[in-house]
Amino acid sequence: MKAVSAGESLRLGIDPDALNKCVQCGLCLPHCPTFRATGDESFSPRGRIALMRAVQNDGAPITRDVERAFETCVQCRGCETNCPSQVPYGELIEPTREALAQRSRWRSRLFETLLGFLARPAWLRAGAGTAVALRRMGLVPRRLGVPENTADSNAPIPATGDDVFLFTGCIMDAWQRDVHDAATRVLSAAGVGVQATGDAAPCCGALHRHAGLSSTSETHAEHVIRALSTDDRPILVDSAGCGAAMKEYGQWLGTEEARAFSARVFDIHEWLSEQLDRLPRVEPLDVKLAVQDPCHLRHVQKVHLATRTALAPFVRELVELDDEGLCCGAGGIYFVLEPELAGTIRERKCGAIERAGADVVVSANPGCSMHLAAAGLEVCHPMQIIDRALAGRTG
Repeated sequence: MKAVSAGESLRLGIDPDALNKCVQCGLCLPHCPTFRATGDESFSPRGRIALMRAVQNDGAPITRDVERAFETCVQCRGCETNCPSQVPYGELIEPTREALAQRSRWRSRLFETLLGFLARPAWLRAGAGTAVALRRMGLVPRRLGVPENTADSNAPIPATGDDVFLFTGCIMDAWQRDVHDAATRVLSAAGVGVQATGDAAPCCGALHRHAGLSSTSETHAEHVIRALSTDDRPILVDSAGCGAAMKEYGQWLGTEEARAFSARVFDIHEWLSEQLDRLPRVEPLDVKLAVQDPCHLRHVQKVHLATRTALAPFVRELVELDDEGLCCGAGGIYFVLEPELAGTIRERKCGAIERAGADVVVSANPGCSMHLAAAGLEVCHPMQIIDRALAGRTG
């Protein structure tokens, strides 16, 4: 697709049937974080779909305001869960973002360069270590969520068997290796042999998809499928965003091989919740936990309740937030690209957490946990909580 100058029309390539499903009822509005933050109709699913129709069907020009409407979508897909017409919003926003990326070649190349590190584990680990060092020196803004410490992530995670793959990915493997370690110990306590995927499958392509780099995301998907198709064992994922992407590989690539691969992918809590009788009975931790559902666990995978099932035997009390699963504002790298909007969205989430009166927040996605921790909250991954309970620790 050739580059299109400002004000020119642009075909978005959206399926007309999917685009026409929206009846403009507005029931999505309370569940859209950017509409809640701004009150601006063009920053809502209904408003964005109206703009998509105007651009695709009527040749309306892509002005800067139209571009901003599309750019500021967090892609949480909370509107999908609450839409009575079952509008597949993800199928609308992804080609729209792809068209915008191809329209702005410099932006596309910038994203390709920055996100290219995700598929180069050694570079990413080196970059993560540098970022942590700069964070300690106060040279990295706190809002970016860079932790002050990072686990040693140079050595591969030792295999404990070959019952399941544990997908370790990119960001989590570089900055949150301790989550993978905890997940491995929990699975081992259930008698499950774990093989971490490590550098063999370093990036699922989710962040590329969000940025409109669909071709690159599909290349990563094909690589992951090749790397993990040596047999048909289950693939467990402890990052909600990665799990959601991998479950959609069949839709991305449209092949039987990709669909068969996606059928092997499980969120780790989804899988473990069916295996709880294999874990030892222990004294629950004396802690009150608030569960923050990553959007791609709640609205895309739709298996967020399994997190509660997996945690329930191991803690004194689980409390629900009163915001009906509204997005926290992380959105992959959204909180880096749109700090003001992401910060406003996070304030609502922090308010819900404060009202819950919890000691600790649990979140099963690296972006969410980093974004919330940057606001001063104590955030853990659910696997870390279960691991602590099994180890008899109360910290």
